[in-house]
Amino acid sequence: MSPAIALAFLPLVVTLLVRYRHYFRLLVRMVLLRSLRDCLSGLRAEERAFSYVLTHALPGDPSHIITTLDHWSSHCEYLGHMGPVKGQILMRLVEEKAPASVLELGTHCGYSTLLIAHALPPGGRLLTVEWDPRMAAVAEKLIRLAGFDERTVELIVSSSEEVIPRLRTQYQLSRADMVLLAHRPRCYLRDLQLLEAHALLPAGATVLADHVLFPGAPRFLQYAKNCGRYRCRLHHTGLPDFPAIKDGIAQLTYAGPG
Repeated sequence: MSPAIALAFLPLVVTLLVRYRHYFRLLVRMVLLRSLRDCLSGLRAEERAFSYVLTHALPGDPSHIITTLDHWSSHCEYLGHMGPVKGQILMRLVEEKAPASVLELGTHCGYSTLLIAHALPPGGRLLTVEWDPRMAAVAEKLIRLAGFDERTVELIVSSSEEVIPRLRTQYQLSRADMVLLAHRPRCYLRDLQLLEAHALLPAGATVLADHVLFPGAPRFLQYAKNCGRYRCRLHHTGLPDFPAIKDGIAQLTYAGPG
């Protein structure tokens, strides 16, 4: 390519860099730097974050552990977790709805699990599902460090597609008063329909879905709005540390099979 042609493209490149600078920063922090640190340390970001929590957080104090994870993500290494803004929405809804049983699909490092468990009413139960054994090992240690035992929080290492049909028979979960979808947005619709098919959603159940705008779950949102079985609300937020990248949590209220 001649210098003249390269110079002709320069304004376009600069415009793209300026317009999408937040996405480029996210790409660098979430993919490039993380991959480099993974190679150098032999550990994942979540494992490095747990080591930080062990030396900086107070055992048995979920709020302090959550704050420590937020500090790690903002000042040390981007974690890609739910973050404080969405976390406040989640805790407020759990406190308002006071669900006796909660199902979380996508434990990740355990951040949202701690938020839910901390806001549960007395006697409430949380089942959280994580398909990645290495991620689940971090989450399990974090949950127990926060002081929650298996009667309150049970972590299941498997795929959501395999677990949902066995919830009633193997895990004694006959109904989920609240569900948090936080695994893969492309799986949200499939898993919502599985929950419906196995009659695990009582009338009035709340279904929350993270990352419905970024990276997005358009088929899930379209189904929830058009099937006639849900009342839908969208809580608009940004990504943690990247507020200019718009995201949101969908809140669905199940009206029944219809």
